[in-house]
Amino acid sequence: MSFKLEGPVLEGTSVRLEPLERRHAAELAVAAEGDRGSYAYTWVPRADEVGKYIEAQFARAATGRLAPYAQISTATGRAVGATAYWEPRCWRSDDHLDAVEVGFTWLAGSAQGTGLNAEAKLLLFRHAFEQWEVSRVDLKTDARNARSRAAIQTVGARFEGVLRNWSRSWAPGEDGRLRDSAIFSITAAEWPHCRTRLEERVARYSTRA
Repeated sequence: MSFKLEGPVLEGTSVRLEPLERRHAAELAVAAEGDRGSYAYTWVPRADEVGKYIEAQFARAATGRLAPYAQISTATGRAVGATAYWEPRCWRSDDHLDAVEVGFTWLAGSAQGTGLNAEAKLLLFRHAFEQWEVSRVDLKTDARNARSRAAIQTVGARFEGVLRNWSRSWAPGEDGRLRDSAIFSITAAEWPHCRTRLEERVARYSTRA
C-alpha cells in the first residue's frame, strides 16, 4: 500500500486535533485521572501509564496502520483526550484510500458532554471524506458498551451489526480475552446528510456555551 496514513492538524472552534507527541503526556495524564466512570470498556491509561500508552501508539503508527491524535480544548489549550485514524484500506489502488476507521477515542470526564466529541468527529470525518475521498468511515466499540454505542449513533453513524470474538477486550480484568464488537459506518453517499447533522449539533453546543 503506497498510501501513507498521516493525520494533519485539524482545527475547530472548541477542539483542535494535533498529531500525538510526547509533549502531550503530562496533560493527558491529568485528563485521564478525572472522573473515570465512563471508561469501563475503553482503553484509557492511568497517569503513570501515559508514557507507555504514547509509545504503544507510536509503535502502531510505525506500521502505517494508525495516525494518533491528542484532543486539545481550545478554551484551555490543554490536551483533554485522544483519538486516531486507524486501519486504512486501499481496495481499488494502492495510492487511493477507500476506507478508514476512527477509533482509540477517549475524553476526560470534564470534557464529555461539552460538544468536543461532536466537533472532533466532524473534523475527522470531513477530512476523510473530502480530502482523502474515502468511500466509508468505520467506528466500532465493545458490544456491551451502551454509552459508546449511543454516542456513535448520535454522530450519524449507522449500526451494521455485531461481530463475535472480533478483537481483544480492553475492559479491565479481561486481558487475553476477546470481545464482541458493534460495528458502525458512514458511507460517502451518507456523508452530506451526516455533515449537516453534525454541524447543527456543534452549532447548538457553541450557542449554549
